[in-house]
Amino acid sequence: MKQNWPLYIMLIPAGILLLIFSYYPMYGVSIAFQDYQPVNGFFGSPFVGLKWFKYVFEMPDFKEILSNTLIMAIGKILIGTLFSIVFALLLNEIKNRRYKKTVQTIVYLPYFLSWVIIGGIFVDLLSADGLINQVINLFGHESIMFLGDNRYFRGTMILTDVWKSFGYGAIIYLAAMTGIDPQLYESARMDGANRLKQALHITLPGILPTIILLATLSIGNILNAGFDQILIMYNEVVYETGDIIDTFVYRVGLESAQFSLSTAVGLFKSVVSFIMIGISYTLAYKFADYRIF
Repeated sequence: MKQNWPLYIMLIPAGILLLIFSYYPMYGVSIAFQDYQPVNGFFGSPFVGLKWFKYVFEMPDFKEILSNTLIMAIGKILIGTLFSIVFALLLNEIKNRRYKKTVQTIVYLPYFLSWVIIGGIFVDLLSADGLINQVINLFGHESIMFLGDNRYFRGTMILTDVWKSFGYGAIIYLAAMTGIDPQLYESARMDGANRLKQALHITLPGILPTIILLATLSIGNILNAGFDQILIMYNEVVYETGDIIDTFVYRVGLESAQFSLSTAVGLFKSVVSFIMIGISYTLAYKFADYRIF
């Protein structure tokens, strides 16, 4: 404490913010166990135990909402990881440094744009008379309702999210590639290995620990299917395949004012996410020797 007191002083503002915005609001979790009425407050609302949790699990739509969340979250993780790895491998083969940096900047730029902007653009592009359907019509096919058909909505959400984020994800793999010994490539060239074989037998195994680490850590986000993206791009027609836990909590809690029910669903998600984060860090320590402390 005596030696590092300046560091502890620097932590005070962050600690205050953490207490105010992360720990103090946790008192509201009690709403999940009450028949909460804003007029009566926390202390005046009657305690009902696990009533709302039982109600949630008995809802006919909850299994559908949970499956939508898992399908889209897992799809985004798997396909996003694959695209990031492939793009990093292709970008690593570009020898022109200026061209490489230009492509990299253009591709990961969408990551820094809000879904409010990107979602609005995609809503216009994927509408019935949007640019994408105009191209489809030119080839003699009928328009596809990407955002209004349950058959296409999940895939559209996954692919648009991957498009937005895979360039930024590739940065980590490119950074891992810089740690590979250049002598391995020289030896491979002397043995007659072409660039494809070098990528498959040197580059890919060289970044494999990073791939394993990021894949295991992503398990903690298994119930995060992208609230802001889906809230902007979905509608009542695709609730069957597009409604996820976060959008359900938003609609039930803020639009319908069913505070106890929405808090119960949110608490369920938080508990499951906490367990999955614990599992992911355990796996990361076991397979990639990654530890927080």
